[in-house]
Amino acid sequence: MNEHYYSQNPHVAHDERFIEANFYGKKFQFKTDSGVFSKKRVDFGTALLIETVQFPQSTKILDLGCGYGPVGIVSASVIEKGLVHMVDINERAIELAKYNVEHNRKNINENILIEVYQSNGFQNVRRDDFDLVLLNPPIRAGKSIVYSLFEDSLFHLKEGGELWIVIQKKQGAPSAMKKLESLFSTVEEVERSKGYSIIRSTKSK
Repeated sequence: MNEHYYSQNPHVAHDERFIEANFYGKKFQFKTDSGVFSKKRVDFGTALLIETVQFPQSTKILDLGCGYGPVGIVSASVIEKGLVHMVDINERAIELAKYNVEHNRKNINENILIEVYQSNGFQNVRRDDFDLVLLNPPIRAGKSIVYSLFEDSLFHLKEGGELWIVIQKKQGAPSAMKKLESLFSTVEEVERSKGYSIIRSTKSK
């Protein structure tokens, strides 16, 4: 069976390990495993997204396709008040993310409510008033799935809310920009580094 990190229930043999990463002056430790995205390190694109997003101090965030949790957990360590929902189709990733939230609890403001749960895209997402949706899209899942995540993000953001994505030029950043421009009132490339683009799309008020 050909499995991917966006499989719902990976059967590949476990290979658990801990990795470390530093963001915003804090040290984070994440438990990872086989069958999840970028198990050996927080990948460059995800790190660039984490370091580029402009976080309001009070906000509602959806970490869409959270993997083992770096984006959502670091987000929860930066904001002072609000909530973070972390979702992924991959049940193994969800179990790791739940563990990693507790493992890094010392870095997270006690005023932040975190919910981690399985969802195929937005299927089980529990709110439609997020300020931020953060996404490192599953390019290998295909353009139709990625674009459907863009479309569904629009309906789960409040007015003025923002979808932030990271995507490589070779993976279709220009066409992704065009798709986003067809959906959102304002789309801009906020950062570019080593072939990766950080794109912010804002829902009209």
